[in-house]
Amino acid sequence: MKNAILIAGPTASGKSALALGLAERTGGVIVNTDSMQGYSVLDVLTARPEPAELARAPHFLYGHVHPGSAYSTGAWLRDVMKLIDDGTLSRRPVFVGGTGLYFRALAEGISEMPDIPPRIRDRWRYELKEQGAVKLHALLLREDSRAAMQLKPTDSQRIVRALEVLDASGRSILDWQAERGRPLIDRQTAHFLVIEPDRAALVDRIEKRFDQMLDKGALEEVRQLAALHLDPDLPAMKAIGVRELQAAMAGQLSFPEAIERAKIATRQYAKRQATWFRHQLGPEWQRLRPGDDLETTIQAIVANAT
Repeated sequence: MKNAILIAGPTASGKSALALGLAERTGGVIVNTDSMQGYSVLDVLTARPEPAELARAPHFLYGHVHPGSAYSTGAWLRDVMKLIDDGTLSRRPVFVGGTGLYFRALAEGISEMPDIPPRIRDRWRYELKEQGAVKLHALLLREDSRAAMQLKPTDSQRIVRALEVLDASGRSILDWQAERGRPLIDRQTAHFLVIEPDRAALVDRIEKRFDQMLDKGALEEVRQLAALHLDPDLPAMKAIGVRELQAAMAGQLSFPEAIERAKIATRQYAKRQATWFRHQLGPEWQRLRPGDDLETTIQAIVANAT
């Protein structure tokens, strides 16, 4: 896949607006590269593009996954491959989001993982509920000590993942991870952009955006999600704002306290994202910082596209 544009950045940094502008000016299509924006129901809380934005350029892989699923990097990459195979990405693809592992998989390839039969997946989800993460970590330590030693005893999702891979394939998840796949993009013709916003300005945007989310129906989304009676350990249930607003609706927190906690969690998440991008993305990534002439960068990409 040649001439791809990759735009990474922390939440609320303005990357979606940049992607939309580039897609319009290059005749491209936008591909979601954010793990939470792939889930349905959570339109507002994950800050997915609104109808007016969707009308300006084609968007793909937004809201296409049921929140009852544990969507993985591998599943996302397979969805991208489908878009390549069916010709959707024959137009210039603009990948935008905040999930670093998605960008790494796209640009560097990812290990193939075995298919997990539903009975095995259900078994380990059941064991997690019955025994808890710490006991399953002890089990993993006996069965696959190398994998267990890389995980915290409380990291329930990764512990279960390691156990189900071992159960389904008879091989350690580390062995699977060591077998790298192929990149989906041509790195020589790709443009790599990462937004590094001013911290104070980002905090202000986060505060205002969460208030806007409430005005646009975030509480109703949380009610819809609660009505599905999903496992609280599923990734979609950990979207920022879900637990906080659920606690407020249950009377466990006041709404002002829940809102403040959600804002704090968002700020902390943005800081973790920024740290990951700063240390994990290579020199090919162009850093877009406050004061940079963004229009010059855009014009150079547009000129390259023509």
